[in-house]
Amino acid sequence: MIQPSSWRINNVNIVSEDRVIEGTVTVENGLITALEAGHPVTNEANAEDIPTYDGQGGYLLPGFIDMHAHGGFGSDFMDAEHNAYDTITRFHAQHGTTGMLATTMTAPQEDIEAVLACVAEYQSKQMPYAALLGVHLEGPFISPKWPGAQNPAYIVTPQKDWIQSWNRRWPALIRQLTLAPESEGALEMIAWLKENGIIAAAGHTDADYDTVKQAAAHGLTQAVHTYNAMTPLHHRHPGTVGAVLTIDSICAELIADGHHVHPAAIQLLARAKPEHQLVLITDAMSAAGLGDGDYQLGGLEVTVSKGIARLQEGGNLAGSTLTMIGAVRYMRDNTDLSISQISRLASSNPAKRLGIWDRTGSIQAGKQADLVWTDEDLNIQQTWVKGRQIMN
Repeated sequence: MIQPSSWRINNVNIVSEDRVIEGTVTVENGLITALEAGHPVTNEANAEDIPTYDGQGGYLLPGFIDMHAHGGFGSDFMDAEHNAYDTITRFHAQHGTTGMLATTMTAPQEDIEAVLACVAEYQSKQMPYAALLGVHLEGPFISPKWPGAQNPAYIVTPQKDWIQSWNRRWPALIRQLTLAPESEGALEMIAWLKENGIIAAAGHTDADYDTVKQAAAHGLTQAVHTYNAMTPLHHRHPGTVGAVLTIDSICAELIADGHHVHPAAIQLLARAKPEHQLVLITDAMSAAGLGDGDYQLGGLEVTVSKGIARLQEGGNLAGSTLTMIGAVRYMRDNTDLSISQISRLASSNPAKRLGIWDRTGSIQAGKQADLVWTDEDLNIQQTWVKGRQIMN
């Protein structure tokens, strides 16, 4: 795929962290080199035939970073195949995602290792679509009382030796690990994760408020798909949800699709958390981008009806068919947050969580041209990853 190394987009509303600026963005060799407000007059003598896009008064947003996605368009990260990873990253890039974590399921040890090996090899080559930024291990160290759509047959207590071995074999590949903080050995695991730069997240958990507070003191800093698969808020027993709402050091993931969380609960979360401690995720499964029908997730049978994925046995929600641009639109339509605030939840906050803020997550000169152009109604017109156009 041969593409111009330099281009610009003008007549576009550039979404920054705190405001929207009408103007022009110039990209050279995959990096943002200039942001100009208004309608600059180009010196024709220096134009050098740089391709120019007319933004048509739409938005230019920093590319979305999805910290929690299982698959899309018929493929799953558990497939552990490069073709599957191309399918997933291409699909999500077409919907505005420029970076993502490959999220695993609760599965046998060898199946998880196969994913780690495949992601590491995939990263070693030129990733043609959304970049795989690492792996999010969702389980198998979760609560059997709150399996959600995870396979209960493979749930185990935290095995620190597994993680230590994996981290030695694939340094810096595991970026996030979800576990139940009430599990035997969980606090020791959380402290080790903190020491080794891995995000420790509470999810699929039966923990009460005090247990989560203790886990936060040991280094737990994230909550997986907040409100879902965790002990709920009660005015005398605040549970995991109460801890997430009130402990500022915990960043909350949110699936904003209208099925996982009621809009009022989204508003409550947005008002309770510091602005830098809320991130949008998709939790997308392989059915994302496809129609209703029967699918699998982690070896369990799933039926998608009207876009909602549920286990055939028991009816638990089984991931989602959400895209990041869909989450951004939902937040626009169902909260009082501005487009700049929503952009932080989809881009800059996850970039900061993953320690890649120096190169992506916002539209600034010197950063990678990970960009999303939409029309005024937030319909994707084009996505660029490191300045490369992702073809729709």
